Amino acid sequence: MPAPGRRSRITPEREAELYGAVLDLLREVGYDALTMDAVAARTRSSKATLYRQWGGKADLVVKALRHGKRDRIDEIDTGSLRGDLHALIAHEDDCTMEQNSALMRGVAMAIHHNPDLRQAFREQLVDAEMAQSRRVLQRAVDRGEIRPDCPALDFLPHMLVGAFATRTLFDDQPPTRAFLTSYIDAVVLPALGAPTS
Repeated sequence: MPAPGRRSRITPEREAELYGAVLDLLREVGYDALTMDAVAARTRSSKATLYRQWGGKADLVVKALRHGKRDRIDEIDTGSLRGDLHALIAHEDDCTMEQNSALMRGVAMAIHHNPDLRQAFREQLVDAEMAQSRRVLQRAVDRGEIRPDCPALDFLPHMLVGAFATRTLFDDQPPTRAFLTSYIDAVVLPALGAPTS
């Protein structure tokens, strides 16, 4: 297998096309049944090119997931924690949230028995989400909205991901903007001791 360090140039448009095809395949067949052969066929690429660019399936899938998310929190600074969290939710429409929820449920199951996927997911998604959350919360601390010793500070990602992931399980409905916005006001902000209006 070629070393993943030697990468040829792929245009941003081609990269986005490849990531979109990977996400489509992931939705269709799930992580375990997704193969590099299928990605190559779907994207009219060679397997050698895919391995040269991404090293393997786990890295390719996680980078596709990451590409779809963008660094949204870094783009947001409304002047209040409530405003920042509401703006974050507003970045995706309900249809996209439903698709992403199904996608993440499938990947979450696969993480349990795929160490490569678990490591790539942690390094490229979880660690980045945690760092972004810390930046948003630090701004809120700096503005005086949250006490620096608030015990809930370390749990913002857990609260948000938990609401997103369990909506279907508990309510048999996908997560929506309205649900997550209400959850932020009723649960997240009070837990952080932040203003709710």
